Amino acid sequence: MTAPGQPPPRQRVVLAQRRGARTVRTRVEVQEHTAIGDALVRGLVRAQLALALRLAVLTVVVLCAIPLLGIAFPALGSATVLGVRLPWLLLGLTAYPLLYGVGRVYVTLAERNEHDFAELVDD
Repeated sequence: MTAPGQPPPRQRVVLAQRRGARTVRTRVEVQEHTAIGDALVRGLVRAQLALALRLAVLTVVVLCAIPLLGIAFPALGSATVLGVRLPWLLLGLTAYPLLYGVGRVYVTLAERNEHDFAELVDD
């Protein structure tokens, strides 16, 4: 705050921030496929692959657990509901919702990875 009648303090005006030049350079690194750009893209691909493999393993474990429970507990494996054996009924009722849910989770997390990559490139 200044006293009445005094001019405000001087302020330095800068046309471009230093950070803006770095933003362009990072984008150029990715677009021109330099070593740094390739490392950034490989990191994104590696993150997407790790995400896909984790969710695939989760899906296989859950879907394989249902028949294994039927083998481990013979009473559960031989039980019938509406004329259909329980393990088959569970597989039929859980497979599609599970696959849909895993797909939704994958899309959400993959978009987050891409958003993080875009923020990294825009820094």
